[in-house]
Amino acid sequence: MNITPTSFVASALIATFMISGIAPLEAQAASSRSSKIEISGWIPYWRTEAGTKDAKKHLKQMTEINPFAYSVRTDGSLADTAKVGGKNWQSLITEAEKKRVKIIPTVMWSDTNAIHTVLSDPTTRTAHVKAIADLVEDEDFDGIDIDYEGKKADTRIYFSAFLSELNDALDKKQLDCTIEARMPLAARFSGTPPADIEYANDLKEINRACDRVRIMTYDQQTADLQLNKVARDAKEIYAPVADVKWVEKVVNYMGQDIDKKKMVLGIATYGHIYQIMPHADGSGYSYIKVEAFNPGYGTQIAKEYNLKPERNRAGELSLSYVPKDQVSSLPTQTELARLAPKGTPSAQLASRGALALAKSKGQQAPVQYLTWSDSGAIKQKVELAKRLKLAGVAVFKIDGGSDPKMWNVLK
Repeated sequence: MNITPTSFVASALIATFMISGIAPLEAQAASSRSSKIEISGWIPYWRTEAGTKDAKKHLKQMTEINPFAYSVRTDGSLADTAKVGGKNWQSLITEAEKKRVKIIPTVMWSDTNAIHTVLSDPTTRTAHVKAIADLVEDEDFDGIDIDYEGKKADTRIYFSAFLSELNDALDKKQLDCTIEARMPLAARFSGTPPADIEYANDLKEINRACDRVRIMTYDQQTADLQLNKVARDAKEIYAPVADVKWVEKVVNYMGQDIDKKKMVLGIATYGHIYQIMPHADGSGYSYIKVEAFNPGYGTQIAKEYNLKPERNRAGELSLSYVPKDQVSSLPTQTELARLAPKGTPSAQLASRGALALAKSKGQQAPVQYLTWSDSGAIKQKVELAKRLKLAGVAVFKIDGGSDPKMWNVLK
């Protein structure tokens, strides 16, 4: 990590506070803000024009760009899904080279059985490694990002061997490894955890083979039972894209096997729509995820329904509402708003009104719930990465649809 004059001053402030006996929270915050971290992000092939344009405008603050570009056929050969030779990609790559921003495209694969078949056979694994190494060499990329998801536990040793062999084949080129988040067992199980849990990723081997380990710390939803309970006890809706408390929990847990100086925090730039239904006794909510959306949609809904989005306990913006095309036999936004307790913020009127209806009459009324990662939520993750002294952050995704203010906090 580079040490700047500002961070040196912040360190001196921390020492002063500690000597005087004053809690050094402000000094820690100053140190966190001044720390330098790597900034990277995935640019999706399905939004090529908007994504490359957005990335090009902000290259000066990026360390590397990751075109979400290549997929893998069932035989282990590569497919140029993004058509990287196209003018939009080539224009971005040319500008990135001028600004000395690393170009490290992603190879994505989620075919569980094909991954196992190719990687478990030494011959096909060797051919797959060569295909990737040749791609990096032929296109003069600065490295490659491996994003193989949905693997079986049986594939673990073969995936580790693949990464080790690929590292050797890449020589001095950078190997990024993008892997799923892993929680402490106490957050996953309400009772005694099973004794025979197996994982598809060997974190220690991944740490040895990879130059950067990028953790997909998003799409949390209702995965963390401990945080779910806290929200449920408070009668709050809770199905975040990524609660900063959950992210820190994941980082510290995985950090037992992965060097934090190699670790990159994955940060979402999108949100999720849920249909939520109060329990008949008003004790909480059930959730059905509908789809993902970019932040502009949340802003649009807030304006259309005259609501003010509220920052929830996860650090994200959120709101609840009843769609105007709701079937006539169900309560409207106005009817549920009347039932909500006095003083309820506008973002919670529909959900709190639905809960009140369930408690008083046992009647269930569905409402829509939106939660999304805006610049405020992203800022919390960036500050966390600095405080935990991680290598950097990687945003998913750069496609012109994120909160425009995101770029003010990615630094």
